[in-house]
Amino acid sequence: MGYEEDWPEVGELVVATVKNIVGYGAYVTLDEYGDKEGLLHISEISTRWVRNIRDHVREKQKLVLRVLRVDRDRGHIDLSLKRVSKSEQRAKMEEFKKERRAMSLLARCAKLLNMNEEDLYEKAGIPIIDKYGSLYDGLEEAVKKGAKALAKIGIPDEIVDTLVAVAKERIKVRMFKLRGTISATCRDPKGVLIIRDALMRAKKLGRKRRVNVEIYTLGAPRYRVELTADDHKRLERVLKEIVSEISSTLEKVGGSASFTRE
Repeated sequence: MGYEEDWPEVGELVVATVKNIVGYGAYVTLDEYGDKEGLLHISEISTRWVRNIRDHVREKQKLVLRVLRVDRDRGHIDLSLKRVSKSEQRAKMEEFKKERRAMSLLARCAKLLNMNEEDLYEKAGIPIIDKYGSLYDGLEEAVKKGAKALAKIGIPDEIVDTLVAVAKERIKVRMFKLRGTISATCRDPKGVLIIRDALMRAKKLGRKRRVNVEIYTLGAPRYRVELTADDHKRLERVLKEIVSEISSTLEKVGGSASFTRE
């Protein structure tokens, strides 16, 4: 939660560290909320009967828990483990690790800029979160698009330059690839040129959709196609668009095209 003093919302998933195990449950500290303390009652550990709490949780273990009740006046937070699915646990823990990494990057930048970490969080962290939803997602966008991803949200240039440089050192953007072969035929006298133009338009479409498209001749009428992007779903969408674009172009002049995925 950055540098904010805050409380979790009922229903929210939180990451917590087991502090102490007692007969009726386990006391935990909430990693994202200034180590506020919460209780994981024995009845909320498992859907099955819990004979020994230590068979399910242990001291210093990190857990993904769901918030059941929050009493700010008394400082009580009740939590549940059994109401969190395996997929929710994986997703939340991955998100948590990314945000910790992002805060570490911010601390590194503060040191390089000779700034207080909280000041940097106010000037850069909060605007990034407001724009991109999370600090990590914003820094990852800066790795992909460069300084313009941060400059456009009002962060001072000297801070932007440092953030981008550090983010590029520490964050590696995962890239996805799709490969296959397009078979393209056209009986028109200018068929070779028509096919070439259709393939060039496909590459242009890819650039417009932020997908890198490479096309190599394997020997007419077969062409190897390689698509690369940082988003698998976008990759699939653009592949369909490209195949549709090439097919419709050739069909207009009596030709055809088909795609075989590798």
